[in-house]
Amino acid sequence: MALPLLILDTNIVLDVFVFHDAAAQPIRDGLAARSLDWIATTPMRIELERVLTYPQIIPRLAFYALSAGDVLAKFDVHARLVPVPAKASVTCSDADDQMFIDLAVAHRCTLLSKDKAVTAMAKRLHALNARIQKTL
Repeated sequence: MALPLLILDTNIVLDVFVFHDAAAQPIRDGLAARSLDWIATTPMRIELERVLTYPQIIPRLAFYALSAGDVLAKFDVHARLVPVPAKASVTCSDADDQMFIDLAVAHRCTLLSKDKAVTAMAKRLHALNARIQKTL
């Protein structure tokens, strides 16, 4: 039986590995148990690496005694890198989020995101056999 296929946007990755958000606990548990298949692309990892240098993120990393390298190592352990897909037939109003939309449509899977530009696309993605959810 195939594992549930998921895409985590960058803010969800931060919730899981930096902020230890309670709503992200099922994701943490699923990744730890290897009962979820999180797919990502190299550009998604590059974006995470960039976000981890933001002035508002650096103090949070310090608060949790984490480094950017710690978070990227967790990404590397848990995310399965797949090729960058072609652009989807739908376009996100936030160009930075398009890569997540494209991957969800290409793999017909669930994208976890709290981003308003992404969640606003839920009906359009559903029509393309992809889903957007805020949590598991």
